[in-house]
Amino acid sequence: MPNYCEVAPGHLFHGPYHDLEYGFPVADDNALFERLVLEINQAGLSWLTILKKREGFWTAFEGFDVHRVAGYGEADRERLLSDAGIIRNKLKINAAIENAKTICELQKEFGSFSAWLEGYHPMEKDEWVKLFKKTFLFTGGEITGEFLMSTGYQPGAHVEDCPVFKKIARLKPPHLR
Repeated sequence: MPNYCEVAPGHLFHGPYHDLEYGFPVADDNALFERLVLEINQAGLSWLTILKKREGFWTAFEGFDVHRVAGYGEADRERLLSDAGIIRNKLKINAAIENAKTICELQKEFGSFSAWLEGYHPMEKDEWVKLFKKTFLFTGGEITGEFLMSTGYQPGAHVEDCPVFKKIARLKPPHLR
């Protein structure tokens, strides 16, 4: 089976994500929240489906502004459940809203979601999974692992001979420190 670094380049959706985002370090809390929401929504679906709906997610969740989403109420839940531009799954929508609230609490306690992540780094994947399951809704091994790889906290996003790996290495993501 080919790896992502072999199949993504040149693809309309996978290419830009592979070349410009996947595995790059992320420090902005709204960007981290976006990645968490997208990874949760990918569960049971293809990543291509999520990438194709990404703009719809961006619009529906108001640019993934953590504080706005944390304030969503029942009317927002209903709006999201009827939005064909996203994955209309009640559990995943609820997880996005509740996880936004959790991130707001982490910001109060640690200064930022990013600082919370940095405070626990480095950890083995199984320890991260336990922490995420305890902290967030709708997270398990696959979702947590992909979130951490996609944001630079765990290795594996790119093979070492991929040109993007070299770009990422120069940025010193957490997993290479």
